[in-house]
Amino acid sequence: MPVQTSLRRISPFRASNIPVGMSQVARVRRPSTRSAAAVPSAPELGDRRVVVVMPAYNASETLRETWRDIPKDWVHRVILVDDASRDTTLDVARALKVDVIAHPHNVGYGGNQKTCYMEALRQGADVVVMVHPDGQYDPTLIPQLVRPIIRGEADMVLGSRFLTPGGARKGGMPLYKIIANRFLTRVENLVLGRQFAELHTGYRAYTRGFLETIPFLRNSNDFVFDTEVIAQAVAFGFRVGEVPVETKYFAEASSVNFRQSLVYGFKTLWTMARYFAHRTGLHRSRLFVH
Repeated sequence: MPVQTSLRRISPFRASNIPVGMSQVARVRRPSTRSAAAVPSAPELGDRRVVVVMPAYNASETLRETWRDIPKDWVHRVILVDDASRDTTLDVARALKVDVIAHPHNVGYGGNQKTCYMEALRQGADVVVMVHPDGQYDPTLIPQLVRPIIRGEADMVLGSRFLTPGGARKGGMPLYKIIANRFLTRVENLVLGRQFAELHTGYRAYTRGFLETIPFLRNSNDFVFDTEVIAQAVAFGFRVGEVPVETKYFAEASSVNFRQSLVYGFKTLWTMARYFAHRTGLHRSRLFVH
C-alpha cells in the first residue's frame, strides 16, 4: 500500500473558508426522531469516534440494504444528507437510525459532501468515512478503510477497485469507465508524483485533522470535488493510503452517463493543470493554500 511519508501540522478549521450561502445550506437539518448514538464494540477503535456520511440522491431502492450492511460495531454515527431527491429517499432514511439532513434544493455531489463533512466535524468525528448509499461499494469493508488511520499510517484512505487484478471488471464496471479511469489515474500520478492504483473511487476515509486543514469548502460542487480533494491531500503533504475494495454495478446504482463522464474527465485534467501551475509557481490557486 503506497503511503506518503510526510505529515503537515494540523491547523485549526477556519470558518472564513465557508463560501457565501454554504452556511445557510449546512443549517438545514432534519434529524431522524429515531437517531441515537451507537456504542461501537470494536476494541481497535479505542476512544476514536467514527462517523459515516452518506451523500444521497434518489437512493430509496438501495439505502436500506446499504445501511444494514454497515458494521455497527465500528461506527458511532451515520449521517445522511439528501440532495433534494425526487424519490422516497428521505422517507426511507427517516425510518432508519441515521441523522438526516435535507437540502431544500439540489446542490450537486460536491456540495452534498461539504454538508456531510461539516456535520461530521460538528458531531466530533475523529474519522469520517464516506459511503455511497447506492450500493456500489461494500459497507462491510469499512474496518479496512479505518484501520490504517487508527494505526497512524494514513490521513486519508482510498478504497481502490484496481488493487485486486480484474476486480473492477468482475464487479460489472463498464469497459469504457475502466479505460478512462486508468488513463486519468496515470495522468494524475504523473502530475502528483505518486503511484496510486486508482484515484476515482468514491469510497474514502479521512481523519478529522485532514478535513480541518484542506479548504474543501472552496472546491467544486460537482463530481470533480473528489479529484480536488486528492490534489489537496498531496499539496498539503498528507499521507494517503489505499486498500482493495469490491464494487457492484447494477440498474439501481447511481452512475454518471457517458456525457457526464466526459465532462468529469476534462475537469479532472483541468484540476491537474491548476495543481501543476500552483506547484511550479506559475499561478497561485486558492484550492491549495490555507
